[in-house]
Amino acid sequence: MRNNPGLGLALFVAAAFAACGPGQATITADIGEGNEAMVLDDVEVRLLPYDRDQVFDSMIAAADTPEPQVPDDLLAARDEIADAQRQYLETETQWNMLRDTLAKLSSAMEGLNRAEMRYRTIFNEWSDLNQRYQGAEGQVARHFERFESLQAATIGRMDSMKIVKADWEEQVFRDVDAVIAAKIEASGLEEVADTTDAAGLARFEVPPGRYWVYARHELPYDELYWNVEIEIARGEPATLRLSKENAEVRPIF
Repeated sequence: MRNNPGLGLALFVAAAFAACGPGQATITADIGEGNEAMVLDDVEVRLLPYDRDQVFDSMIAAADTPEPQVPDDLLAARDEIADAQRQYLETETQWNMLRDTLAKLSSAMEGLNRAEMRYRTIFNEWSDLNQRYQGAEGQVARHFERFESLQAATIGRMDSMKIVKADWEEQVFRDVDAVIAAKIEASGLEEVADTTDAAGLARFEVPPGRYWVYARHELPYDELYWNVEIEIARGEPATLRLSKENAEVRPIF
């Protein structure tokens, strides 16, 4: 069998490219629990060639004044508001489902003779559901009233807390862009970004090195924050799943 010099050259070129080519990383984002996956699409994911937390922690440590802390009673009030909103939304969902079912049953009774067994069966089901619907309607109103009342009682303090924290951050982190630029230059790498697709995937091709995966996902009253270290090497595709388990939960107002 004769040797094929063209094939040998192609294999050499492919091997050389693999040795000098970029590293690959696939980041998945979901916050499902158990067998239920909740994929996070349209989330901006950044690969940072520096530890973001270290940058901000060092600036906080060097600050002339300590970081303003949210009072425990305000955090408790925020949690109570979140619970009230959850109860309201859950009850409203049940109420809407009952309303839709009643509408379908009403349509099914149209054109039926009231003396028919089928009509009486559907009507009895409609009557039972209508009682539940009326009760749920009252619950929706009560839960919404509680939610609005709790929110109105604390919104002023929450807004004041936001202003205090924003003013403090503006002073302490005024040089953060310069610090980050120096970190990036020292690393010899670049910061890159992608957005998760409908399957919750973000894909990267970058020079090999040490990176930190940075992303945020906002919930009604909390924020999931990720700053996870990852090593990317040539020929060894890296994968990382962003989930509740490796996220820091931060309160928001």
